[in-house]
Amino acid sequence: MTMNLFEDSALCRTWREELCPGAVVLRGFALECQTAILAALHEITAKAPFRHMVTPGGFRMSVAMTNCGACGWVSDRSGYRYDALDIDSGQPWPRMPEVFLNLSQEAAASAGFQSFEPDACLINSYQPGARMSLHQDKNERDFGPPIVSISLGIPAVFLFGGFRRDDKPMRVSLTHGDVVVWGGPARLRYHGVMPLKAGLHALLGEHRVNLTLRKAA
Repeated sequence: MTMNLFEDSALCRTWREELCPGAVVLRGFALECQTAILAALHEITAKAPFRHMVTPGGFRMSVAMTNCGACGWVSDRSGYRYDALDIDSGQPWPRMPEVFLNLSQEAAASAGFQSFEPDACLINSYQPGARMSLHQDKNERDFGPPIVSISLGIPAVFLFGGFRRDDKPMRVSLTHGDVVVWGGPARLRYHGVMPLKAGLHALLGEHRVNLTLRKAA
């Protein structure tokens, strides 16, 4: 079942869920600019296609990834890091679209984080069965700015845990247009995504796309 693509944007922007101090879900926050987001996403992936990166341990990640912005998150046998160049092409990552920047800044401000200036956007593509294990975002130089995560496509269950990997996480259902922001006291909480269940979205078909914007450098 797909969402109503014409759902009132003013209503969407007032529907918020507090997960804990410093973390909030902004339901439907991205819906009003979804057309611009998807057009920008198409341009990015034409220049820097999705690919399955390899972990330092040599395992192929189930989630396909790409990036845009001044630097991009990469993983290979040498480790996790940010790099100004696409390690597949040797070219700079595509520039960050204005719609990504503006939406992330509005979401961050709505969650109480002013003056957010992201320089990296990691873009994940999930097919049914793909998952993201619990992890912390800690490759950034400064943990002061928040993380802004935008969900598109079929629903997913977001896992939002504590400060240890074995802390039991909350299970948060996310649908197309939802935005999660976490920072401040919640910035280093473990988080992940449960294996994606099969579904169908009117605009993105059988998969989910997630944009995570952060200040990396």
